[in-house]
Amino acid sequence: MARPAMLSALGALALVAAACAPAAETTGASSPSPASSAACTKDQLKLVTAGKLTVGTDKPAYEPWFKGDDPSSGQGFESAVAYAVAGELGFQRDEVAWSVVKFDTAFAPGAKQFDFDVNQVSITPDRAKAVDFSKGYYAVKQAVVAVEGGKYADAKDLASLKDAKIGVQVGTTALQAIKDVIKPSQDPNVYNEQIDAINALKNKQVEALVVDLPTAFFVTAAQVENSKIVGQFNATGTAGEEFGLVFQKGNPLVGCVNQAIDKLKANGDLAKIEKEWLGSAAGAPELS
Repeated sequence: MARPAMLSALGALALVAAACAPAAETTGASSPSPASSAACTKDQLKLVTAGKLTVGTDKPAYEPWFKGDDPSSGQGFESAVAYAVAGELGFQRDEVAWSVVKFDTAFAPGAKQFDFDVNQVSITPDRAKAVDFSKGYYAVKQAVVAVEGGKYADAKDLASLKDAKIGVQVGTTALQAIKDVIKPSQDPNVYNEQIDAINALKNKQVEALVVDLPTAFFVTAAQVENSKIVGQFNATGTAGEEFGLVFQKGNPLVGCVNQAIDKLKANGDLAKIEKEWLGSAAGAPELS
């Protein structure tokens, strides 16, 4: 994804630029270096600053990814993920240092002043030419957005959306998800540009909008007044889009971080973090 300029008068939810662009259709594999457990002990890691894990992210740092524009709080999905990874690597909270890194410079070629960057960066083949990525720490889901008070604003499951007139952008994973998962009784209204689909919801030409969840947070926070996320759902049968931690090309730390992510997935901690910060509490209940 790519990050747009975002306004937040009330600390509103906002996001990455991909939030206003089609969801990435193809993701590139991360390029980790194999790492033994011995090589991943804290004193063996090659770090930007000895004894400190330096983590980059943009400023402002928006909700629900970071709470209160403070990455160091440990609150918000990506702040919590960063500290969970740090913990698996053996770092205490006071041994993590945060660095301000503009979104697009994080995955530009060249030397980095961070050990890894966390900023809703989608793994893509083009970006992977310039930087290395960890394994995905978040698989992007699709979301349904409606206007408060609308017929489908309080839908509790996907079956309830069967007769909805849905708006969507052409060529996106959202469009495929509508066809594969929601399977509405009428064809969706398909628009060439995402802003046209958003305006169709705003002008009540459609009753619901399907976009990826990060985009949904931005739509409801900054683009369509009195709108809400009806819910999120897994887009089975579509190409996946994942966020990855970003590293300088060739950084051997990638393999160690991948081990940490594997552990966080296996013990359920990553799922708990996602549920806490990107689930119902963030206004995005699961639709099944």
